[in-house]
Amino acid sequence: MDLKKDVLERFLRYVQIDTQSNEESTSYPSTAKQMVLLNLLAEELRALGVPNVQQDEYGYVMATLPSTLPPTHPTANRVPTIGFLAHVDTSPEVTGANVRPQVIPAYQGGVITLVGDPSQKIDPAESVELSNSMGHTLVTTDGTTLLGADNKCGVAEIMTAVAYLMAHPEIEHGPIAIGFTPDEEVGRGAEYFDVTKFGATYAYTLDGSVAGEVQFETFSADAVTITFHGRNQHPGYAKDKMVNAIKLASEFLARLPKDHLSPETTSNYEGFVHPYGIEGGVEETRIKMLLRDFSEEKLLEYRIFLQGLAQEIKTLEPRAEITLEFRESYRNMRATLNKVHHVVEYAEEAIRRVGFEPASTPVRGGTDGSRLTAMGLPTPNLFTGAYNYHSLREWASVDTMVKAVETVVELVKLWAERGERES
Repeated sequence: MDLKKDVLERFLRYVQIDTQSNEESTSYPSTAKQMVLLNLLAEELRALGVPNVQQDEYGYVMATLPSTLPPTHPTANRVPTIGFLAHVDTSPEVTGANVRPQVIPAYQGGVITLVGDPSQKIDPAESVELSNSMGHTLVTTDGTTLLGADNKCGVAEIMTAVAYLMAHPEIEHGPIAIGFTPDEEVGRGAEYFDVTKFGATYAYTLDGSVAGEVQFETFSADAVTITFHGRNQHPGYAKDKMVNAIKLASEFLARLPKDHLSPETTSNYEGFVHPYGIEGGVEETRIKMLLRDFSEEKLLEYRIFLQGLAQEIKTLEPRAEITLEFRESYRNMRATLNKVHHVVEYAEEAIRRVGFEPASTPVRGGTDGSRLTAMGLPTPNLFTGAYNYHSLREWASVDTMVKAVETVVELVKLWAERGERES
């Protein structure tokens, strides 16, 4: 089986299915079009001969590959079910319709100009991983849509690993649970996920980026909608009567820090508050914001900070009403994973076996693993070889995708060799 050919064919097929999620939707999945890919994945798993393929009313696809260990194997009774998961949806921030992937068979360096919009370029000076991808087969967007590498790289890698394992029953491994989820990009990927039904003791999401990454700490995240209630009035007769919600919202935004506490001024372990949407009119204007930090205590401080700003605006215009609606999105998974750190250590060893030096970097975002870990399924995150997420300049290295497939295979072999660590 040619892993590179298989993973590329799957990836190109999947990215051309529009699976963009919608944070405004109240349905689950948030968009019906995600079901097109979820249905396809269930069909492909069945075609591969995977038993127990299930798809529930929420779209979740689950399946289990039985153990190939003979009863006499030294670890046969100590190998837990290990899960692998990826989400099918793409970001609401950039269109995922009519994706036209561009394949570069052997990248030779330099700036990549995207054919659909030549003003869009992937520059090694900005996308440093290009320098580590010389000679690789790359897939890019055409510059008019995102690619969907987040997280269809992970989907294609898991499916290719499943196909490989089904074609090679001589490979010894324990039971393997497979899961595909919707709505990760809107923070709802695990909302109805049945951990018990999935059946894994530990799991791994394939939703990372740089080759060799294994991630076990993420931002903790909240969202807030701040609504400014003004008073509209005919502008010709508005003196001392109108309260303009747009201006109040603008004043609020103007008071946010300019040199810190924002995505464009922070890195590493620094958190932020991030306004990402504004809509409305004179009568009512809404600002949507993201709150992110590795510390839950800091998140609370950010809530208090925003409430204080709102009170300042209220003091300026007592006739206005300002409401803040906070919602918890996900929490840092490090504390839980530290208690079962061998799950991470096994991933690091599998990465070494495929020729990379493992790197543990904090995720300045979240994965389904954040919620799943909190729900009792410890789930670190593995690399996929995808870069420039949520961007018209998104791209992926197929050679690194192959290494991700190989990592999954080595990981299940490693669990079979070592079994559950005795406490």
